[in-house]
Amino acid sequence: MNAALVVLAAGLLVALALGLRARKGHELNLEEWAVGGRSFGVIFVFLLLAGEIYTTFTFLGGSGFSYANGGPALYILAYGCLAYIMSYWLLPAVWRYAKRERLVSQADFFARKYASKNLGILVALIGVLAMIPYLILQLKGMSIIVEETSYGAVGQTTAIIIGTAVLTVYVMVSGIHGAAWTAVLKDILILSVAIFLGIYLPWHYYGGISPMFSSLQAKDPQFLTLHTPALGVSWFISTVLLTAFGFYMWPHFFGATFSAKHERALRRNAVVFPLYQLVLLFIFFVGFAAVLKVPGLKGTDSDLALLRLSRDAFDPWFVGLIGATGMLTALVPGSMLLTTSATMLAKNVYAELRPGTSPATVMRLAQLLVPVLAIVTLLLTFGGGSTIVALLLLGYAFVTQLFPALVASLLPRNPVTVSGAAAGMVVGVGVVSYVIVAKRSVGDLMPFLPEWAATLNVGIIALIANVVALAVVSALTKGARRPPAADPSGLEAARGGAR
Repeated sequence: MNAALVVLAAGLLVALALGLRARKGHELNLEEWAVGGRSFGVIFVFLLLAGEIYTTFTFLGGSGFSYANGGPALYILAYGCLAYIMSYWLLPAVWRYAKRERLVSQADFFARKYASKNLGILVALIGVLAMIPYLILQLKGMSIIVEETSYGAVGQTTAIIIGTAVLTVYVMVSGIHGAAWTAVLKDILILSVAIFLGIYLPWHYYGGISPMFSSLQAKDPQFLTLHTPALGVSWFISTVLLTAFGFYMWPHFFGATFSAKHERALRRNAVVFPLYQLVLLFIFFVGFAAVLKVPGLKGTDSDLALLRLSRDAFDPWFVGLIGATGMLTALVPGSMLLTTSATMLAKNVYAELRPGTSPATVMRLAQLLVPVLAIVTLLLTFGGGSTIVALLLLGYAFVTQLFPALVASLLPRNPVTVSGAAAGMVVGVGVVSYVIVAKRSVGDLMPFLPEWAATLNVGIIALIANVVALAVVSALTKGARRPPAADPSGLEAARGGAR
């Protein structure tokens, strides 16, 4: 057994132990399992939300995308900062309403705000549909990390099965508490490892960060610009907007938001998170460093840039530590994704279709759905060939379709009807689904468009169609039952609370 494999195994066992121990002292009901009894302070809320931000996408996708595409990777820095600014007003409004109404899922929020159980079911299904690519991303990333950092001793299939089993066990036992405690270890490691790699590797291979950029400039003067039409200015701006709008639309982010003890925890984190985003720069530096030192990685192999460069530079025990860190970046968000998906399917789909279902039955069903969802995702992961960034953007394209109806629900007088909200979501998701199934770009579908429009992110096109459908159907159903009038938990109250 090589040293790297020993470190990897130790990391996995520690994560499992932390996840199981987190259950101690907590009564296992749905509110406790799904949103931590709304008892988390600033630190745990920070770790949970950060745990969702720094995933295998950051560890492999960020470095791989910068390796393969150069300048366009900077969109990842831009959208996070925009989303954090927005969260200062958005999340306290969402949290206040959820606390007052004792909500435990994103679908609960929409169902209560629009006084429509059917809308809640639709939101739950869209949320799960969006989270599947995100969970595939985590499992795929974890398998790559384990195989590469174990020097091939553990294959991708074995790694996925073992990791999924560990994830399933501690999610069933501890729910969101397991994610929170594992996030403590993960955040310490990811900060230390990412910053170290981002500084050391450019110095080791080039003599510094500046000489590294000089070498890249000499090889390809356009590499660090938006140098291709497909990833040009239109793509960049539309992708930043799409991901900023969708950032807090992920259902598991709603769950993490609900877990806060008070709204101050959310506002304080909104102030700190833009600084935390700077860690991504060091991940980019690793990807850029690999361009000249590990050439020839094409397609999905570009996600290997960080690991291949690290294997060449470090002893096996440190490569194992990098692998353990990467493994945790999959387990923490993966646990939140499983917890949230199971909760919404049990509470917002099954229980709504079967009125009279007891809370205890909903809780048991949510736990039983965890291994079912894990197995389904496992099978889909084996058949997936997309890069990690492509998988994330696919999920964003789906989940951002909830944004217009959410914002409308927080206005003092909501102009959107239930039918309008549902129509917008269905049209938006339909556009994204059609483009994916047809495997064609916006330019392919509408060849008459100018280049700037043809290279827009498909999620933005779907979002525009969503808003049009939402407005038209709301106008046509103006006399129909509208959602209740806004309450003090809306955006007006959020602005007042911020003063």
